[in-house]
Amino acid sequence: MPQPTDSRILHDFLVIHRWQWPLPVAYLCYAGWGIAYAAPGLDHIPLLATVAVILANLFLFASGLALNTIADIDTDSRHGDKNYLTKAVFRVGVVRTRRWVTGEIAAGLACAVSSAFLTGRPLVFVYAVTTAILHWSYNVEPVRLKHRGFPGAIAFGACSAALPCLTAFTAVAAGAGLPGLPVLLVFLGLGVLSGGRTAWWSVPDAEADAAAGAATPTVRHGTRRAVGLSCLIMLAGLVLIASGLRALSGPLWAIAGIAPHLLVLAFAARPLLATEHGDLLPSSAWLRTRGLPLVTLGEVVLLGVPLAAAAP
Repeated sequence: MPQPTDSRILHDFLVIHRWQWPLPVAYLCYAGWGIAYAAPGLDHIPLLATVAVILANLFLFASGLALNTIADIDTDSRHGDKNYLTKAVFRVGVVRTRRWVTGEIAAGLACAVSSAFLTGRPLVFVYAVTTAILHWSYNVEPVRLKHRGFPGAIAFGACSAALPCLTAFTAVAAGAGLPGLPVLLVFLGLGVLSGGRTAWWSVPDAEADAAAGAATPTVRHGTRRAVGLSCLIMLAGLVLIASGLRALSGPLWAIAGIAPHLLVLAFAARPLLATEHGDLLPSSAWLRTRGLPLVTLGEVVLLGVPLAAAAP
């Protein structure tokens, strides 16, 4: 049997971790949002602690994505648009992929310990450990929150957005490192928005998920109800974000901050206006090629708004 080349392994590594363009840009936003919202109150940014906490968030998020790829082998193998993920795992080997996940969790927690030590704030490590536990619980039996409907989607929103924000903010913020209510509203809103979007993202996978026995929101509640509830959750997240941004920077910045995600919400809600049940439902290919760039633009805007609003 021919051995995989280094370039083939690198390609499969990136696929397993979902690091295809433009997702790396979004992942950097998730790792750095908390720093962006802490920066306006700082005279200077502590460089080593900042780098350590960004790496901690990136390692933990990468481990969660790879763990999800392993956990969804049965589902993705049944899905024409996603079976490339399963093929990548089998080429690399499940054992090797699990070793990657273990190493990434260890590296993420080590970086969090370093940041906590440099700042004297143990909450940084507590948030990081909680993030790792939630990623594990989302993907691994017997908990497997991904198969428990909307609570699973909200849990993913917490470990992909809200907790990384708190981790990074706590590491670099002035004073005691605790966010005020407006910042807390933004972070909570980011987690809720991510959770609603995660549930919406499961819509094209309904048949493959059902065949694999995966009780995602769409399988549990049906397509139309899942879309409706996902949109309500995303709307709630945007309201929380806008409320926090308005208190921080004013109404114009709040509108600018959520504008791209309002477009995403409009696309998500289109099937609710359709006369036929299956009309206007997104495909996985559409989400990957059209939806992801718009979502990523929204994440970049939410990273830039606090910095731009605070600029002299």
